[in-house]
Amino acid sequence: MSDIFIVDAVRTPVGKYNGSLAAVRADHLGAHVLNALVERAGITAAEVDDVIFGCVTQVGEQSANIARTSLLGAGWPATIPGLTIDRKCGSGEVAVHVAAGLIASGSAQVVVAGGAENMSRVRMGGNREIYGEAFGWMAAERYELTSQGEAAERIADKWSLSREALDAFSVESHRRAAAAAEAGYFRHEIVPVPVSALKERMYAEPTPDVFDADETIRPATRPEKLSTLKSSFREDGKLTAGNSSQISDGAAVLLLMSGDAVKRLKVKPRARIRAFTTVGSDPTLMLTGPIGATRKVLSMAEVSVDEVELFEVNEAFAPVPMIWMKELGVPHHKLNVNGGAIALGHPLGASGARIMTSMLHELERRGGRYGLQAICCAGGMGTATLIERL
Repeated sequence: MSDIFIVDAVRTPVGKYNGSLAAVRADHLGAHVLNALVERAGITAAEVDDVIFGCVTQVGEQSANIARTSLLGAGWPATIPGLTIDRKCGSGEVAVHVAAGLIASGSAQVVVAGGAENMSRVRMGGNREIYGEAFGWMAAERYELTSQGEAAERIADKWSLSREALDAFSVESHRRAAAAAEAGYFRHEIVPVPVSALKERMYAEPTPDVFDADETIRPATRPEKLSTLKSSFREDGKLTAGNSSQISDGAAVLLLMSGDAVKRLKVKPRARIRAFTTVGSDPTLMLTGPIGATRKVLSMAEVSVDEVELFEVNEAFAPVPMIWMKELGVPHHKLNVNGGAIALGHPLGASGARIMTSMLHELERRGGRYGLQAICCAGGMGTATLIERL
């Protein structure tokens, strides 16, 4: 694969459900990070060939090709196209894959990829509640199509994970995220959001003037508190709101370039994309895809699991990264080192780009070479990307 460089990456702080970003449309969050990205990179928007966004709930405010509406709202040239994709929780990551493919094929030289989702304003699943069932009888006759919550319960059972172990993992996610925030590790990757300037004109609730830090992190989380929460998906189940990802709001974008564009625009790339993939997995267990995707992307790059210094596996539910560690033999001290979606939230279409942005910054902070991320996706899929710091 020809060199595909990551030149820069930024994100909004993550807003909790009905929190500080509830007044701001997702495409306006997208517009805000688009402008911040090119400003930081020192290029003009006119240099960008395409914008690719992930967004899962494409209904209402998020229905009109949010990549295109974001760039128009940002005041970018109308000649720049936009594409919005839905690969469920992996959408923001696969937006990067699509951008990399465009560059590798020679169809584009400079592409912005990422995602935006405001789950406070556009309710998760809202696009599945009109015009018929999400799954037709042809698929339903071949597979037991469970919910993601039930799938999480099943993988916890299959890999013999206790409720106590899930809760302990979740406590650690909050501890790590709180420590990273306190140390200022997220400061450079976050673009503060001027909520009072971007909010909807008719929004009547109080809002902050500027929102500049993730509000999903709960430093006081303790096992004793999590043990009191009711199960969410089964009566007497193991999965709760405390050991699952948080419904949240946010946007994140990365600037990708070809080698020729890097030279022409005289920018300094921060990393290269070594390999990327998406795999299908058992549609009933649904959440095991990151295991196969990780193995495949490492094989593609001819890199061993031991050579990778930093891993990010999306914490859609605590069992997902926990079974991934068991199957790949990766120690916890190399995974989600600054917390994951249990603490930092999971704005569906933006999460893949948010994770890559955070991984890039942490890889630089540590002076590591390789970072690998993987995400489970509804319907039984898994995404993975391997980046190399320059």
